[in-house]
Amino acid sequence: MVRTVFSLFFICYTLVCFGQNNSIPSSIQVPENSRLIKQVYAKGVQTYICTQDAKDTSRYTWTFTEPRADLYADSSYHQLVGKHYFEHGKNPAWEYNDGSKVTGIKIQQANSPDSFAIPWLLLKAAGTSGTGILTPVTFIQRIRTKGGKAPATAKLSQKGQILEVPYTAEYLFYGEK
Repeated sequence: MVRTVFSLFFICYTLVCFGQNNSIPSSIQVPENSRLIKQVYAKGVQTYICTQDAKDTSRYTWTFTEPRADLYADSSYHQLVGKHYFEHGKNPAWEYNDGSKVTGIKIQQANSPDSFAIPWLLLKAAGTSGTGILTPVTFIQRIRTKGGKAPATAKLSQKGQILEVPYTAEYLFYGEK
């Protein structure tokens, strides 16, 4: 009986641990010497502004300006653990409730399986602060995105308008083994 329970546990553990990595495109995989530190669930908006296309002044486009999201410990978005935003208007930052923070720089992206969703990303930590859970982070993955993508077209009548597109995502924070 104990052997059966242990075997089932091992099979489930293997499927959960290794099944997730198999669904992440190879282009955004973290280095092999990385270990998962924390997984959080984001719910927020991707913000865009309508601007005139620099190459074709008769066209208008939605230009990304910033993300704003709350971070949760669970996929039901009940336990708030932090926030995600652009630090000083240029680098994405994730701040945990324990006061630790990491900023990142995008190194790779992959299209989301959902054509209406923002891409999945691999980011390298650009800096950390504080003494909490995010301090040892070296890489960040954004996966399983839903929504957040700007409309494909914009019009002159929308020039200067701000658009906030709701999105959800999972963020995985990795450190060295």
